[in-house]
Amino acid sequence: MAMNETDQGYLLPCGRDVEAVWDRLDEIDAHELECPHCLGARESLRALRAVTEEMSRDTSEPSRALFGRIMSAVRAEVRRGDMLPLGVGDLGPVSASERAIAAVLRYAADSVAGVRARHCQVWASVDVVNVELKIAVSVEVVAPDVVSMVRERVTTAATARVGMRVNRLDVTVEDLYDL
Repeated sequence: MAMNETDQGYLLPCGRDVEAVWDRLDEIDAHELECPHCLGARESLRALRAVTEEMSRDTSEPSRALFGRIMSAVRAEVRRGDMLPLGVGDLGPVSASERAIAAVLRYAADSVAGVRARHCQVWASVDVVNVELKIAVSVEVVAPDVVSMVRERVTTAATARVGMRVNRLDVTVEDLYDL
């Protein structure tokens, strides 16, 4: 039994089912000789069949590094965090991971001279983001306006680079460091 059974297959614009074209790949009828949709589907299906046959004849073993690369991709997917909605673009809904947004905002904080972003956590809903940012500041640049500059850079980055307005931004100076 197929996992994804459907009552109707994919219909070409001419009304023919792609499954019917696949089943009769080597037996062309009069319609399929003239129909550009059937001809295009037949050409693609023949290429698919050729590649599938070639792959089925390939008896080589995958490289030893393949498993490691697959597991790295799986781990990265798990670490990325929740996907946050960024709105709707021309091609539909757009989203980015919490970690990706946090990385953009940490980079913005790091762009302030003498500031090192330590930790950034984001919570978002459509078009707004709440940010908790922890930073370390150089003893040579400790000034009241450092936190204001960090706020400005992070807020600008959220709007310009991520497309979200900052609803709340909590900046905590966690540590001082020597250059």
